[in-house]
Amino acid sequence: MQRLELTDLTRILRFWGGEEECVELTEDVQDLYWDELGYDSLSVLQTTGSIERKFDVLLDGELFELGDTPRRYLELVNRVLGSRAAV
Repeated sequence: MQRLELTDLTRILRFWGGEEECVELTEDVQDLYWDELGYDSLSVLQTTGSIERKFDVLLDGELFELGDTPRRYLELVNRVLGSRAAV
């Protein structure tokens, strides 16, 4: 089963959000909101598009409403990836 790991998410966010402005995503900051970490909605949107292309999945708008922290975002993405693998 394919999974998106925190290290993968960090790498993609740095590409779209700018490495110099954003906080390192580590276990201890996974529950902070995106704006607290220095990422804006455009960075998260571009990251989502990148993940969709990489994993060949479609992630719906719920991801933006409920995936307001890195931990929640990863859970939602991995739920989609897991359900796709189960089919």
